[in-house]
Amino acid sequence: MDIVAQMRRLFEFPNPVNETSARLVAAGVVAQGIAFLVLREWWVLLPLTYGFLARVLTGPTLSPLGQFVTRIATPVVEARIATASRQVPGPPKRFAQGVGLAFTASASAAWMLGLPVVSYVLVGALVVAATLESVFAICLGCIAHNALWGCADCDDISERLRQAVIRSQQEVDVSPVSSSPAVSSAGSSPAVSSAGSSPAMR
Repeated sequence: MDIVAQMRRLFEFPNPVNETSARLVAAGVVAQGIAFLVLREWWVLLPLTYGFLARVLTGPTLSPLGQFVTRIATPVVEARIATASRQVPGPPKRFAQGVGLAFTASASAAWMLGLPVVSYVLVGALVVAATLESVFAICLGCIAHNALWGCADCDDISERLRQAVIRSQQEVDVSPVSSSPAVSSAGSSPAVSSAGSSPAMR
C-alpha cells in the first residue's frame, strides 16, 4: 500500500498551482525554444520534449526545470516582490503542458521525417505561447481548456483558499464552545425538571 501511495503522489499534478512558478517554467521553455531555433540542432528538442512529458505526468517532480523553478527561482522572485503569488487551478495548467508536449513531440517527429521547417514552425508557435504566459500571464492552453470543459474558478483562487482556511479555523474555534451549552443545560437539569412539574406546564 505504501508503494501504491507513493506512486499516486508521484503522478499527482499540483492543484492549485503557483502562477509565479508557472510563468517561470514558461520562461524556461522560451529559452529552450529559442535555443533550438538558433542552433537548429535536433538534440535540443530532447530536453524540451522530456520536460513537457515529465510535467504532464508528475508536475515539477521529475522535471529538472520544474524543480529549479519551485525550489530556487520562485522563492527568490517572491522574496523580491514581497507579495504572495496568485494561486490558479491545476487542471488547465496540466492541459497546457499536454499541448506543449504535443507540439514538441510533433516537432521531434517532423525532424526525424526530414521536415525541419515543420519543426521550426511548431517550436516557433510554442515560443510565442510560452512568451505570452511568462510575460503577460496569458495561458493559451488554459483558455482552450476552459473553452472545452469550462471552469468556474480558472482565475485567481487565492481569496477562495484564504476563506476556506478561515472557515476551517472558525470551525476549530467554535467546536469546544458548542459543547458548553450542553454542559450548562445538563447542570441546570434540576431547574428544568422543576419547571416541568409546575402547574403552568400541566
